[in-house]
Amino acid sequence: MNKTVIETKSEKETFELGFSIGKEAEPGEVYALSGDLGVGKTVFTKGVAAGLEVKEQVNSPTFTIVQVYESGRLPFYHFDVYRIGDPEEMDEIGYEDYFYGEGLCLVEWADLIEELMPENTKWVTIEKDLEKGFDYRKIVISRKSCL
Repeated sequence: MNKTVIETKSEKETFELGFSIGKEAEPGEVYALSGDLGVGKTVFTKGVAAGLEVKEQVNSPTFTIVQVYESGRLPFYHFDVYRIGDPEEMDEIGYEDYFYGEGLCLVEWADLIEELMPENTKWVTIEKDLEKGFDYRKIVISRKSCL
């Protein structure tokens, strides 16, 4: 398993890590994002969007499940599947068109639909460690779920 561990010490550093991923993103990439509430998933996601040169305001699509941004250099498909009760609900929104499309997909709470995630998914797990400081984050990027 290919695994990279990055430690950030501020919101700005977490945003910049997302930015670098967005800047280097290729069509068809899928990122699965996991971590507790308040660990910085949205900050990371806003960085990815900025790296993709998305012009719109990026917010978590908790109630819409997916938000599509097409103003950047690649389409950006931002999912929040926290409220999905059954993975079959993903069929109703046509998730395969996004997961296997020409944009970059980022799926928050992806562990809830792990069986639907493509084989080439990059898993990003964000964790806090308050002993290392309020803004400290350990970010693990791997090819398989870190759960």
